[in-house]
Amino acid sequence: MAFLKEAEPERGVPHPVLPGISRIVANNPSLMTYHGTNTYLIEAEGSFAVLDPGPDDDGHIEDILRATGGAVRSILLSHTHSDHLGSTAALKARTGATTYAFYLSADPSFAPDVLLRDGDSVLGMTALHTPGHASDHLCFAREDGVVFSADHVMSWSSSIVSPPGGNMIDYFNSLQLMLDRDDTLFLPGHGPPLPEPQPYVRQLLDHRLKRENEIAAALKDGPVGTWDLVDRLYSKTDPWLRRAAERNVTAHLLKLQSEGRVASRSDKWVALD
Repeated sequence: MAFLKEAEPERGVPHPVLPGISRIVANNPSLMTYHGTNTYLIEAEGSFAVLDPGPDDDGHIEDILRATGGAVRSILLSHTHSDHLGSTAALKARTGATTYAFYLSADPSFAPDVLLRDGDSVLGMTALHTPGHASDHLCFAREDGVVFSADHVMSWSSSIVSPPGGNMIDYFNSLQLMLDRDDTLFLPGHGPPLPEPQPYVRQLLDHRLKRENEIAAALKDGPVGTWDLVDRLYSKTDPWLRRAAERNVTAHLLKLQSEGRVASRSDKWVALD
């Protein structure tokens, strides 16, 4: 797939995205987070809503407070992975902001003030439950075709689907949900904005289908272990990327198992069709 790249952004300052929307990129770069987590600052009637406060980092919190003048009234969370949730409690303590997130939190230590369900309206946007990468993942859709797509659809990379919190069946369904919409711009949780997202989402879905078919074909040659499949199907050598590949392969296998196409036999997987 052709992913979008961008130069490393200046740290600690808001970067304009659209009128009334800017982002601060947290200083948590890695193979999993690209340049860092995008914290979005959304202007709303003289105050701000902060979408994804980012990792637990005092410096990042200070950057948010400086950019907003401390006028943070709302905190929206796309999902409870630590690179998005980490600063939430501290930012709430500093500002008194109301937190909004999916009503079934995947992190037992976090309970939002306002529980959101699929289709709920929040700050002029619609919450879209898009599980797959995380069971409590939400995208936030504006009426003008702009969607905060968080980690469900990112422009710089495909998403990791890591069981048990990640679920490949859910991920396929959530990609189809986004594909059926007519949005014009995605603002992801990592990486640059993604214009005209539908062809890209189609590529993501086709890529996953291709990988699933490769896994199913490999199993027809006989019982195979998960890591053996990683070695056959991926060329990654970095340990972190290999681990991510293993999680995706496991998620695919569990999807195929639920469909009655494969079964687990001890530490191997076998084809049933």
